[in-house]
Amino acid sequence: MLLSKQKKNQSPRGNRLLVSITVMGSAGPIRFVVNEEELVAAVIDTALKSYAREGRLPVLGSDLDDFLLYCPNYGSDALSPWDTIGSQGARNFLLCKKPQSERTDGERSAAAITRKGGLSWKSWINKSFNLKISSH
Repeated sequence: MLLSKQKKNQSPRGNRLLVSITVMGSAGPIRFVVNEEELVAAVIDTALKSYAREGRLPVLGSDLDDFLLYCPNYGSDALSPWDTIGSQGARNFLLCKKPQSERTDGERSAAAITRKGGLSWKSWINKSFNLKISSH
C-alpha cells in the first residue's frame, strides 16, 4: 500500500535533479531539486527566490530578464531560457546578472538576448572584472 502512494506522488514528466547554482558575488552555491524537464527560465526564477528567501548578499532583484544562466562545463554561451535544464546533462551552473549595456529597454527579453548571441560568461567576467579566463 505504501509503494502505491509513493508512485502516485512521483512526477510523470521526468527525473528530478539536485542542481547547484553559483551566483556571481555570493558566498556559496544555492542547491535545490528540479524536474529535468523544467525550463531554464523557471530554474532562474527558483534560484532568485531561494537566494532572496535565504537573505543572501548582494541583493539581486527578481526580474529573470536581468540574469543569464551558464553551464561552465559545456561552452561559454548562456543557456536559452526555453531549453530544459536537463538537456545539458549537468547539475552545476553559474548565474550572472547581465551587464547594464545588455539590459536596455529594447532588449528586456532573455530570449531576445540569447537569439542575438548574448554575452558569454567568460567575456562577461573578463569585461566586468578585467580578468582573463582561458579555455582548456
